[in-house]
Amino acid sequence: MSDYVIRATAADGQIRAFAATTRDMVEEARRRHDTSPVITAALGRLMTAAAMMGSMMKGDRDTLTLKIQGDGPAKSLTVVADSNGNVKGYCQVPQVILHANEKGKLDVAGAVGLGVLTVTRDIGMREPYVGTSMLVTSEIAEDLTYYFATSEQTPSSVGLGVLMNRENTVRCAGGFIIQLMPGVDDDTITALEKKIGEITSVTNMLDSNMTPEQILEQILGDFNLEILEKTETRFFCDCSKSKVQRAIVALGQKDLESLVEDHEPVEAHCDFCNTSYWFQPEELEEILENAKKRGTK
Repeated sequence: MSDYVIRATAADGQIRAFAATTRDMVEEARRRHDTSPVITAALGRLMTAAAMMGSMMKGDRDTLTLKIQGDGPAKSLTVVADSNGNVKGYCQVPQVILHANEKGKLDVAGAVGLGVLTVTRDIGMREPYVGTSMLVTSEIAEDLTYYFATSEQTPSSVGLGVLMNRENTVRCAGGFIIQLMPGVDDDTITALEKKIGEITSVTNMLDSNMTPEQILEQILGDFNLEILEKTETRFFCDCSKSKVQRAIVALGQKDLESLVEDHEPVEAHCDFCNTSYWFQPEELEEILENAKKRGTK
């Protein structure tokens, strides 16, 4: 498998960790949405985080949504992941061109701006869990670190990176999430903080062809690291024409009649995968007739 997430534990269960390589996933998102380099980096970071956070869930139907709303030119980014490694996402404004930041890197913070991160977990309960936090740097990794600490009371370290080729395709992408479990001792905390402070950037590690296993080994190799699971991850959207048709039926009979009266094809567009579905006038007539038979109001 080319893109995957690993789940691990260390320090006798006092630390849990996740790491991922997501180059193909992020490149697929770039291709589908024709994103500029800075948006590819921003969306790729968020999708990588969602892939790892999705692996934290247990139910086959559990879903996670990460949404960033900022006052920058990107406006908003939305990503959805499940527990099986499927991830999809889009940016409201896919083409944003900015100068490099003061470090000579893609200015993700400038594209996102000031705003809010919202995390929604739907695990089959009556109401989904929704947590929010302010963006602290708008670089996404640090914002998720802050979210985990303030909204979930889980001290964490999040590292995310997307590196682009000169022709603006994705060279590499991936990241890690390290979390302290309840009851962790002070010596472990101190040693881990020191180790994290010594590591290079995620993009440097990935560009050196380090695997997720090697990244976690570099960070947690002194903490009795144990790899528990390896899961493939990918860009995947579950939209289909039949699902879109059900959404059209849900408009109600009055709106359906209006569409039929126009005698024009209707386009329905999926933001997540940038796919358009067309319904011809005769198809709309059939949908209306079936809705009347079922008594849709």
